[in-house]
Amino acid sequence: MRIRRVGVLPARCFERSLPAICAGAFLLAASPVLAQTAPAVSLGAGLQTSFAATTPKGGDTTASFVVNSARLYVSGPVTKQITFMFNTEYNGATSNIGVIDAVARISTSAKMNIWFGRFLPPSDRANLYGPYYSNHWGVYTDGVQDGYPFVTTGRDDGVMYWGQFNKLKLSGGVFDGSSSTGNSKVLVAARAQVDLWDAEDGYYLNGTYYGGKNLLAIGGAVQAQDGNTASSADFLLEKKLGGGGTVTVESEFANYDQLGGYNATYGNSKGGYLLGSYLFPKPANAMGAFEVLGKFAKANFSKGLSIANPDYDQKTTEFNFNYVMKEFNARLMFFFRNTTFSAVKTNSNQVGVGLQIQM
Repeated sequence: MRIRRVGVLPARCFERSLPAICAGAFLLAASPVLAQTAPAVSLGAGLQTSFAATTPKGGDTTASFVVNSARLYVSGPVTKQITFMFNTEYNGATSNIGVIDAVARISTSAKMNIWFGRFLPPSDRANLYGPYYSNHWGVYTDGVQDGYPFVTTGRDDGVMYWGQFNKLKLSGGVFDGSSSTGNSKVLVAARAQVDLWDAEDGYYLNGTYYGGKNLLAIGGAVQAQDGNTASSADFLLEKKLGGGGTVTVESEFANYDQLGGYNATYGNSKGGYLLGSYLFPKPANAMGAFEVLGKFAKANFSKGLSIANPDYDQKTTEFNFNYVMKEFNARLMFFFRNTTFSAVKTNSNQVGVGLQIQM
């Protein structure tokens, strides 16, 4: 969206009764020759809403219609080398509205980018694509994906450098520890990624490109604070086949050692997942294309803070049947998820349908 600023009336026009002068000043300010043009401002919005039925082992099924997330996006340039981004989100789980991104970005080239404020720090691919650009519906439910500490929705407050060197992407930064972990020591984060086929431009990533790229990407990330660490290695392969379909394989292994993790009563959690999908060719004159997806994850939780916290495993199996109408801007996702625990927590099944819309 472009906003045109045509000028402001001089203050004195409101102080004196000089209608002719004021009228002349207005015409001058609004004239095409002398009009001032505000920088281009981009506005956007996103919505995820769903119906889900959850059945715990030995319990009754509960069904709910929810607004999982609603976001407003604002960004625009200050100068050719300085831009600003401000995003907010309504969180359906908490019914709160908060600032998820507030970033001043300085960029002199693809190799030199400095960000200040609140944003996604160097971390795993799953955090850098977020729920709106993932390939599957049940993100961040497996005990593995994006267990890094955060202030809100995967974000931290700090400063970061990132640069792209053709098919190599590097990023590193320092972040406020008090707000993300409660420890006043600075949190340090870094990530490196190499693209062996097509390059992924920009800092943020996707869980799929729906056939827009032939991708073979390997990445690794680490965060550290006061001797505690969180680390991960991730992999994404995507290949468009001759018949028009697209196959995607994503995987990650993560280890949260006294930093981050999915259960605060355990000092260590680690695990991995494997995800595979196939996007069918889009039929002629059809609104969208069908996609089938499967994912399996296993996480282990250990070093409980007391004897009342025994070690346990979590296994998560998910299946999706999706209808992709306009990639991440319009898609309907039917999902089934089975979650089992060796101890501590209750097994459950969930089935439902989710709708995502962005503009």
